[in-house]
Amino acid sequence: MPSRKLRVLVVDDAVVVRKIVGDVLEEDPAIEVAATAPNGRIALQKLTQVNPDVVTLDVEMPELGGIETLRALRRTHPELPVIMFSTLTERGATATIEALVAGASDYVTKPANVGSVSLARQRIRDELIPKLKSVCRLTPAVDTARGIAPRAAATTSGHACDIVAIGVSTGGPNALAAILPQLPASFPVPIVLVQHMPPVFTRLLAERLDSQCALRIREAADGDALQAGCVYIAPGDHHLVVRREQGRGVAALNQRPPENSCRPAVDVLFRSVADAYGAATLGVVLTGMGQDGLLGCEVIKEAGGSVIAQDEATSVVWGMPGFVSRAGLADEIVPLREVAATLLARAAMTPCR
Repeated sequence: MPSRKLRVLVVDDAVVVRKIVGDVLEEDPAIEVAATAPNGRIALQKLTQVNPDVVTLDVEMPELGGIETLRALRRTHPELPVIMFSTLTERGATATIEALVAGASDYVTKPANVGSVSLARQRIRDELIPKLKSVCRLTPAVDTARGIAPRAAATTSGHACDIVAIGVSTGGPNALAAILPQLPASFPVPIVLVQHMPPVFTRLLAERLDSQCALRIREAADGDALQAGCVYIAPGDHHLVVRREQGRGVAALNQRPPENSCRPAVDVLFRSVADAYGAATLGVVLTGMGQDGLLGCEVIKEAGGSVIAQDEATSVVWGMPGFVSRAGLADEIVPLREVAATLLARAAMTPCR
């Protein structure tokens, strides 16, 4: 941990929200509120004045909205972490997805009843503060959090994959928007995917990515027959599992208890894919907080499958891929720009030039 406190610029048009967020952040000994701003225009002016380490940015604001502010901020501060503050509404979710694809680091949803001060304060403690620290790399090294000693990288199985299973969290929409458009419609195997997001958000993410890709991308439905060239995203608040029926993969959804505090959970998906596809499974762990996917990757390796992890330099948070890498479970650790080419090679295809 650095000797100085983490400096946060809080941007929200609601006075009560700025007050609540500021008060709770100041209670944390590792954080200080460098400044607050009621709209995007004032926020952009304060950036150079207060030099924050991270910005919390309301999605919907007058004068200059969150997305417009984010785009302007990215032109002058391309690496500055930004966490969007969003409402759990269709409009708020749509704007949040757009912001994430435009380069926001992560998001936190506001409590449904902002009038409940205690609920709002608890949401900030439980969700916003951990994300602020993670995107600013103020969390403990991933190999110490579970007592995992670094091991040698796993050996490649040598099998061409019959399915790709992807797990991703913080920074995921931006990472997926960089990877999936590079894959052709002729990609020869199905892709199943868990992105940690609530309901509505996952559907809108699927629609947004589908409009940008040659692949067909949809939110998974119970009973979907998995097809090559298609991506199936786990719906918010539902685990996605894969089973074999008459020789082909079929998606199934359930609402069993969360794992790693997540539903959907990467571990749940990875275990089911390893059970259904064995050595023909390719697991991919991209940027994200926590260690969801670690135990699932262990099962994939035990089944003879392969695992790819995103590298630290290109991850918004090297939590999920960091745990997998340091546990020696990754056959390859690759930067974001090389993930698509690696998937093509693993699926026995020649990358498009």
